[in-house]
Amino acid sequence: MTQMQRPQAPAPVQPIDSPADARKLANGLTEVMNTLLAVIERETELVRAGKIPDALRLEGQKNELTKNYITAITLVKASQPYMSKATPDLLGALHRHHEVFRAMLQVNLTVLATAHAVSEGIVRGVNAEIQRRNIPQTYTAAGRRAAPGPRNLTPIAVSRSL
Repeated sequence: MTQMQRPQAPAPVQPIDSPADARKLANGLTEVMNTLLAVIERETELVRAGKIPDALRLEGQKNELTKNYITAITLVKASQPYMSKATPDLLGALHRHHEVFRAMLQVNLTVLATAHAVSEGIVRGVNAEIQRRNIPQTYTAAGRRAAPGPRNLTPIAVSRSL
């Protein structure tokens, strides 16, 4: 029997200590954000066009870029005291770029939430129609429609492979 491996604690982040390193970190973070935004914008376009399988293929690339983004952000947070003193203009530019990044992510999340709600509504509608057709139309002695028993409710199966 194999034992589960415990996740290793992340290595401590060594904050930067020179203006050249600050510029390199800012450029790297900006590049990661721009690349991640390009992938996310492509995903948004594909979802809006209804090409969900194509959008799902971007997941691996998005995950890798997200890891790079988290690494860079962690380093910026650890280096913020130095950067606010030595390179405040660079830190301000990073903050502004990050606000644009967050706004674009919000658009993507809205599109994904809408697509999820629409697909869930379609599945629920199909299920309701199937249930309506499968349930016998009977009435009680009082002339009201009888509620279906658990034996009459049939679940539907959905294939996730498109």
